[in-house]
Amino acid sequence: RSLQELNPSKTIASNAQILFLVLNASSLTLLPVTIFMYRAQQGAADPTMVFLPILLATSASTLVGLLSVAFMQRLKLWDPVVLAYLIPGALLLGGFMAVLAGLSAAALSSLSSVLGNVTLFGIIMLFLVVGALRKVKVYETFVEGAKEGFDVAKNLLPYLVAMLCAVGVLRASGALDLILEGIRHGIQWMGMDTRFVDALPTALVKPFSGSAARAMLIETMKTQGVDSFPALVAATIQGSTETTFYVLAVYFGAVGIQRARHAVGCALLAEFAGVVAAIAVCYWFFGSAV
Repeated sequence: RSLQELNPSKTIASNAQILFLVLNASSLTLLPVTIFMYRAQQGAADPTMVFLPILLATSASTLVGLLSVAFMQRLKLWDPVVLAYLIPGALLLGGFMAVLAGLSAAALSSLSSVLGNVTLFGIIMLFLVVGALRKVKVYETFVEGAKEGFDVAKNLLPYLVAMLCAVGVLRASGALDLILEGIRHGIQWMGMDTRFVDALPTALVKPFSGSAARAMLIETMKTQGVDSFPALVAATIQGSTETTFYVLAVYFGAVGIQRARHAVGCALLAEFAGVVAAIAVCYWFFGSAV
């Protein structure tokens, strides 16, 4: 809404709004707690195993989203102020990737698990410490938040059940299998590994519906096994992509934007980059270990 106040044309998305929306839709995820929860609920031996793959894949989608918007809007990324933010981040990510490149698949999985657990524990402790310093009643506040979370989950449950039923019907009808088999044959024709194809239902529906993507993820975990390669890819895709059309509709609809310009194209490109990166990173981390 603040950006809309600065927008000279109230029905056409401004450059600033498009950049904000694309970065939002690129789904930069630092701590994918919900993915950990889904994996834990399905009995994963190590729910946080996908922490690093999600972090790397979501970084790729955000970078592609930023570069695509910069190209469309002719942004000067070489501006000293911009470079002051981009270069340290790029060097940090590049150095981290260089360290990871020297590790085996088993070591990568172990490191991802350790970092995920440490990050999760560290954030919880940070909340407790900050709450204590600010004299906030941490436990009472947590209970109130948990009550609200339970109400949200209760409201979402009927939709999730409906989506799970719809996914079951789609699979039972053979339509989804037909689509996946077509993709599988195409991948085989190119001489590539096809294990990731079973994770694609999550990627196909994620731009439209988060509930449907969750249903697809859970279905993949149940049918393939929670720690199978397709389930790991699906979890990484779920954690590194966003409901692009929903985000654009909600944000632009809330402020009366009718013409999105290049927002949809850039957001979908970032989404596609996130899916490709998720698949590639999972082959890097789990391709030989699972």
